[in-house]
Amino acid sequence: MSDFLMPSMGADMEAGTLAEWLVSPGERVEKGQVIAVVETAKGAIDVEVFESGVVEECYVKPDTMVPVGTPLARIGNGERVAAKRPGSVPETAAEPGHVMAEATSTRPAAQSSSFPELPSSLVPEPESGRVAASPAARRRARELGVELGRINGSGPGGAIVLRDLAQAPGDKPWPEHRRGGGFDRDEMRQAIAASMSRSKREIPHYYLATTLDLHAADHWLAEYNREQPPEARLLMAALFMKATARALSRYSDLNGHYDEQGFHPAERVHLGMAIHLRGGGLIAPALRDTEAHELPALMSRLQDLVQRARSGGLRASELSSATATVTALGERGVDTVYGVIHPPQVAMIGFGSVRRRPLAVGNMLAIRPAVDVSLAADHRVCDGHLGALFLNEIDAQLQHPEAL
Repeated sequence: MSDFLMPSMGADMEAGTLAEWLVSPGERVEKGQVIAVVETAKGAIDVEVFESGVVEECYVKPDTMVPVGTPLARIGNGERVAAKRPGSVPETAAEPGHVMAEATSTRPAAQSSSFPELPSSLVPEPESGRVAASPAARRRARELGVELGRINGSGPGGAIVLRDLAQAPGDKPWPEHRRGGGFDRDEMRQAIAASMSRSKREIPHYYLATTLDLHAADHWLAEYNREQPPEARLLMAALFMKATARALSRYSDLNGHYDEQGFHPAERVHLGMAIHLRGGGLIAPALRDTEAHELPALMSRLQDLVQRARSGGLRASELSSATATVTALGERGVDTVYGVIHPPQVAMIGFGSVRRRPLAVGNMLAIRPAVDVSLAADHRVCDGHLGALFLNEIDAQLQHPEAL
């Protein structure tokens, strides 16, 4: 038995608002199942549970903001479904500002009643003909101008939940601050500012850059795509991600997190991908186990991640697990990107535009596709010698694309 906590989805997150529960007390859940939706400065995020069991109690009501680490529910074997819960959010926590101002502990105070409101709120009201929907879904439907009766619900008892509105055609445009996955642009800019200020204040960056000859990668990619239908073709970005992941697995001092106890190398590579959001935001979810995927699967996961980042549906684990991040601005015509490390990570890898350039090949001059790759790394963990070896390893991987 354990408490299911408000997760941290980045070093810049101090609190989140529980938008809705997707399960009810007494319901069995499996490890990895999405059981709640949390609203953050990065939008509405699906939150998974990391153990199997029975939801014995839900401590926090929807539309409540609580600090990171606050117990949201208890997961057990089901024997204590009716037992008194150990803690909850006080009634004053219903006002987000009050919660942040008054909270003195990450654990909420005792609450006098078990969690009954979500199930009852999700049950249709036959007499009034009211459509069953969660509070967050009703609010989002009003923003979109969508009639709930036109939507098929996927929540408990067929109730409409937030994710059911992701593709719903609305009569009204998204409010300006809610475009692009439902994020608040001002809040996101504040979160980015806080994170980048911390990075520049705490992390002694060093920077390296080099130019890579992409002749072999470009030729192999053209040959591979010639035999594929359009939907199965690869982009150079997939090769960049795979080559970077392999290089990080070899140079583990660039793959991990730095905290008060020092650097902790990660056992696996979960490579974050910086994604620009329509409306002016930026988010960097992780492609978990990047190195383990074959290129076609990696391409598919990359496309899925970009789509969900821009339309909603990212998971908490994807926002909290990146062990290093790639940023690519080649589509914007930029040759070289000098990134800012996203704490607690220790490395940011940048790719610029792929252009045809004059390169020395042997004793001859050749026109070949090339790209500038850069590294921003934490000098507390490693130095430029290792950084140079790392960039050379990315180069070596891209010279043999058939082996990626």
